[in-house]
Amino acid sequence: MRGARLLALSLALSPAPVLAEQLYIEAGRLIDVTAGTVRTGQCIHIVRHWIESVAPCGETPKDARRIDWSDLTVLPGLMDLHTHLADAGQNSDIALPLNTSREETALIGAHNARLTLEAGFTTVRDVGTYRGLTDVVLRNAINTGLVPGPRMFVAGAYITIPKGGGELNGVIPNEKLPEDMRLGVASTPEEAKAKTEFLIANGADFIKTIATGAVLAMGTEPGEPEMTEEQLRAVVEAGKGKGPSGPMRNAPAGALIVPVLPTDIFVTAHAHGAIGIKNAIRAGVRSIEHASLIDDEALVMAKKAGTWLVMDIYNGDYINDIGTKERWPEEYLRKNRETTDIQREGFSKAVKMGVKIAYGTDSGVYPHGLNGRQFAYMVRYGMTPMQAIQSATIRAAELLGKEDHLGSIAPAFTADLVAVKGDPLTDIRVLENVAHVVKDGVQVK
Repeated sequence: MRGARLLALSLALSPAPVLAEQLYIEAGRLIDVTAGTVRTGQCIHIVRHWIESVAPCGETPKDARRIDWSDLTVLPGLMDLHTHLADAGQNSDIALPLNTSREETALIGAHNARLTLEAGFTTVRDVGTYRGLTDVVLRNAINTGLVPGPRMFVAGAYITIPKGGGELNGVIPNEKLPEDMRLGVASTPEEAKAKTEFLIANGADFIKTIATGAVLAMGTEPGEPEMTEEQLRAVVEAGKGKGPSGPMRNAPAGALIVPVLPTDIFVTAHAHGAIGIKNAIRAGVRSIEHASLIDDEALVMAKKAGTWLVMDIYNGDYINDIGTKERWPEEYLRKNRETTDIQREGFSKAVKMGVKIAYGTDSGVYPHGLNGRQFAYMVRYGMTPMQAIQSATIRAAELLGKEDHLGSIAPAFTADLVAVKGDPLTDIRVLENVAHVVKDGVQVK
């Protein structure tokens, strides 16, 4: 009860939603991620939540506020497609998620959401929480303006086998864990289907499956397959036709409204090992998380199937450094050492082969707000700076199926922008320190 009262008080004291105004932003350099070019002398006219026009600068439109970013580089709001905002975080205490209540987890998530937004990440895919459905609560609070944060697409919980990589192992007997920590535990294809339907009915935007063991889970091995191909396929099938239908939500005034058929709920698979990756690709998942031990055959399969890879190639160094200093479990540190370098080799191969790659960092393993640190690693291991930026903008939007209104600075797109000092195309690390952020047409930094 104390935690529930604390949550209610926090939300009651939150600032009221800020209404979008007309903005006229003068950009020094504008990165066009769709064309892969840079434009100068451009002004972005924002009306409410949408970009009205992008054109050579002129007189400030009536009722618009002019913003001078003429000495900055402007690019679309960034996206991180592998985050854990609504979670207690990572440290040496494996019991931390159990000892953190749902209410405390939600409040921690609100704090993490603000840090992530201020770091320039206006959209995230939150890929699972031990306390099931707290990510749904956080997403809804952000959407209604109760707390500041990025646009969230949430999984609700992990679909995992008993004692698998999505369970909190090694603390108490798993069957004695709270019910909200086992919402996605499934032993058969039928159970996996039922758990998927439950999560969708309770607000999940996509589904996260655990196809192999995990680095940061006791008693599992990253290279070992867990969910079977049949279980994974049952999840994929359960999500077909279950997504939103009708015209695009919040379509701008005057936009052509074309009804559409129901969409699919996408499925992603946590998969380190090659066997689990191949099982997931054959089952029809949209994307693979981590892909640490991917082999050449799996890379070919991913390219042929159009399966996305979301590879967190930054945080291996953080785990090795901070995890060692803070004495994280030796099992975690061993598995991290065994996967970090080979994951980066696989990433380099994927870039050269032209496999689809979107930006995802596993934030929560490291402190939230440092999401931009991975850009330098992606460039170091084979991407051009433009490709790295595209992976966190228009390519990430494509993975989400939202490329018609997210991920680019163009008319009729959602007005999400960031501005940085310097040129990220010559020094990608400038994206680690964002000067200004606009989300949904509102300047939040």
